Amino acid sequence: MLMTRIAALAVAATLALPAAAEDRAGWPNSLTIGTASQGGTYFVYGNGFASFISEQLGVNATGEVTGGPVQNVTLVETGDHLMGLVTMGPAYDAWMGKSELAPGLEHRSIRALFPMYQTPFQVVALRSSGITSVSDLDGKRVSVGPAGGTPGTYWPLFMEALGVNARVSNAGAADAAGQLQDGLIDAFAFAAGVPISAFAELAASQDVVMFGFNEEEMPKVLEAFPAMAPLTIPAGTYAGHDYDQPTVALWNFAVAHSDMPDSLAYEITKLAMENHDRMLQIHAAASETLIENWDKNTFMPFHPGAVRFYEEAGIEIPDNLK
Repeated sequence: MLMTRIAALAVAATLALPAAAEDRAGWPNSLTIGTASQGGTYFVYGNGFASFISEQLGVNATGEVTGGPVQNVTLVETGDHLMGLVTMGPAYDAWMGKSELAPGLEHRSIRALFPMYQTPFQVVALRSSGITSVSDLDGKRVSVGPAGGTPGTYWPLFMEALGVNARVSNAGAADAAGQLQDGLIDAFAFAAGVPISAFAELAASQDVVMFGFNEEEMPKVLEAFPAMAPLTIPAGTYAGHDYDQPTVALWNFAVAHSDMPDSLAYEITKLAMENHDRMLQIHAAASETLIENWDKNTFMPFHPGAVRFYEEAGIEIPDNLK
């Protein structure tokens, strides 16, 4: 009887594992996820999800500070990182061989895993500066986040399209927020899932204004950058900011190298897609980390392991995305 109970417990323990031992062939002992600068959403989301992977899948996963999506997609392509967080605009540029970091190299080893959230573009400035629009940034000192990140790539292009000649600098989100408080810059233009932790901290400690694009600026930006989609950051997202902020946004996806074992890609995708409450504990931006948003990827093949998960869930992935 005792041996029977022991055998039953052993079977139960095996069934409780997220992936059977025979399915773990080729799994790495460790996994690095490219995130972005401290104080940004990627950093919080990526490190939180890495901890979730370590806890549930038994792989020592960690998030690494990087320059953001432009660098992450290349780190995955070259195999330096097995997984990364990317914004679809820079990912498409890299796919087509137009990456700032690796011009001419078509990034064809990247594979989509799961949708994360939209990245809105947003500016914060001290109220005392009198700055209330992107057009007001003309001639001002503006940090646009790390070089190679989504904001560092697109904000200078947005300002150029609007005829705004700002004095642009690069810094991580936490550093840029500190520079704004210290008067070293006039505004901090960024892009991340909301609420952006660095912006939330500024809103809690300083008298600041936040904005996206106004009625005159928005049509010009959307015409110049068709990959962008209009989005409104709702009132109340940040303490003391009881007004909607119209802006533009890009979708974010978690991606992996094509060499990631299929069973690991399957388990990682399943972990993100089937544990919504836990993902929300990681970051509020995960409210959009939903299986129905798989279709926000229109060009990058899904990893075969991710395809298996979606098809088991009743979603037919188009042939051009396999």
